[in-house]
Amino acid sequence: MSEPKLIPRSVLFGNPVKTNPQISPDGKRMAYLAPVDNVLNVWVGTVGKEDYKPVTQDKDRGIRIYFWAEDNRHILYLQDMGGNENWRLYTVNLETGETKELTPFENVQVQIVAHNKHHPHELLIGMNKENPQVHDVYHLNLISGELRMVAKNPGNVADWVTDINLKVRGAVVSTPEGGFELMIRENENTEWKRLVTWDPDDSLNSGPVGFSKDGRFVYLKDSRGANASRLVKMEIDTGHTEVIVEDPQYDVNTVVIHPDTYEIQMVSFTKARTEWVVLDPSIRDDIEAIRNLHPGDFFLTNRDHADTTWLIGFTVDTGAIPFYAFDRKTRKGTFLFYHRPDLNNYTLAPMEPISFKARDGLTIHGYITFPPGKERKNLPMVLHVHGGPWARDTWGFDPEAQWLANRGYICLQVNFRGSTGYGKDFLNAGDREWGAKMQDDLVDAVRWAVEQGFADPKKVAIYGGSYGGYAALVGATFTPDLFRCAIDVVGPSNLITLIKTIPPYWSTFLTIFYKRVGNPDTEQEFLKSRSPLFKVDQIKIPLLIAQGANDPRVKQSESEQIVAAMKSKGIDHEYLLFPDEGHGFAKPENRIKFYAAAEKFLARHLGGRFEDSE
Repeated sequence: MSEPKLIPRSVLFGNPVKTNPQISPDGKRMAYLAPVDNVLNVWVGTVGKEDYKPVTQDKDRGIRIYFWAEDNRHILYLQDMGGNENWRLYTVNLETGETKELTPFENVQVQIVAHNKHHPHELLIGMNKENPQVHDVYHLNLISGELRMVAKNPGNVADWVTDINLKVRGAVVSTPEGGFELMIRENENTEWKRLVTWDPDDSLNSGPVGFSKDGRFVYLKDSRGANASRLVKMEIDTGHTEVIVEDPQYDVNTVVIHPDTYEIQMVSFTKARTEWVVLDPSIRDDIEAIRNLHPGDFFLTNRDHADTTWLIGFTVDTGAIPFYAFDRKTRKGTFLFYHRPDLNNYTLAPMEPISFKARDGLTIHGYITFPPGKERKNLPMVLHVHGGPWARDTWGFDPEAQWLANRGYICLQVNFRGSTGYGKDFLNAGDREWGAKMQDDLVDAVRWAVEQGFADPKKVAIYGGSYGGYAALVGATFTPDLFRCAIDVVGPSNLITLIKTIPPYWSTFLTIFYKRVGNPDTEQEFLKSRSPLFKVDQIKIPLLIAQGANDPRVKQSESEQIVAAMKSKGIDHEYLLFPDEGHGFAKPENRIKFYAAAEKFLARHLGGRFEDSE
């Protein structure tokens, strides 16, 4: 078997050629993200014509979050400075070409709370302008630019819920125990009343989805009385609850709501792959036609106001994401573009679902990607650990899995306990298990791959970002004989300093950290025992550490303190600091620089291939 040709880093990690298409509310125009001078900007053109041109002028980080205003005349987008996550809101007038900053406030983070087709000139946004710890809700008039506060945060609201009339009628309030309560009010002038309490065990996979059209009901993801979160409909006056859809093992994921009737149309569960349950009979034939367009897992990017045109993408594991415009009248799909068409010139590797039993009997799921053209026997392997940790790996095109497989390594991805989507028992099994049972699951995954004969036990690396970076540091310090080398991207090294320096606007989630990780004020020794920084003496393997200087979540000091400790002990390491990045690398030139260093590092220690150019 011969190895496939090297996929250039620029093809995997450079900017996409085009991505994230959005149809205009009137269905006449389409926008998408595409580079201008290697910086992602918003392009707009007429559907069916080749008149697309850029309408934004970002020259730095690139635009990643944008959407159409409901009036057809404006594009709205969010941008931060250097990765600091203090998002500001901008608008582009498509008639005049003028760009305006709508929230010109220093050290303030904007969140989009709500917008809908019935209020085309209005938007609700959250800002931590009055108090850096919490977001109040402001009404924004897109014509005048006027901002008016419509909901004041008393200090404990983590999320806001609005109704069809763009009125704030729900508030998710954090409790001192690490749970949440859903407060509801009749209108903006009435008192808040408690409707639902989720205790800490239910808090991470439950929450409100939205109101019914008449405002009498609220839709919830709710795991009370069940293992996995179900989609339920609750009558506000009586508290009577009706289960709409459920699965015994997997949590409800995406909920698609009709933009006019506010009825639930379909719901997804993320199992080994995405599975949709269609609830609205009026779209059943549409979904059948969409499934026949492509064998990938479909997702809906947006729809026009008439609900006749849907924009659809398909997640696939061995190629670029194709996007289609789907005409509901004819039930025909028109191919738009691939997000990275050059990928289709290379051999990609299938991402295969796996499961195994952890040492305590818990079933762990994940994915394995083998290098094409090699016998599945005694291969070098990279254990690629997801961030979060309250997140999960999913099936589909993963540029890092393809990069590793193409360079000659098995890529093993594990949804260790504490990962989301598998029900609350699995999620809560990760409580207070950072660096312990969560890490044991990763170790057991490596042993599983070795026992299967797939992996060479002497050539295993551990790599990840954020929590995955922490896991890489734990691997290097707690089990130094298992791994040949480790790569940590923006990972915390000291859980005490991590929790004490989280962004101020995470204050409503602090009790969750205390419950699920530990309390730095009362449990210093416990958190020290789970922190790689205090076990630097045990490192026997080379490390590569990469960090963004402006990271608001995992501060630069998290990397600097372990780098300093390694330096003082003469431990082999490389350190990459990106002065213009935050929690992850947004700029393509920085991403490519990181992956160039990482693949040379892996080649040196595991013996795989690398692209020999900067």
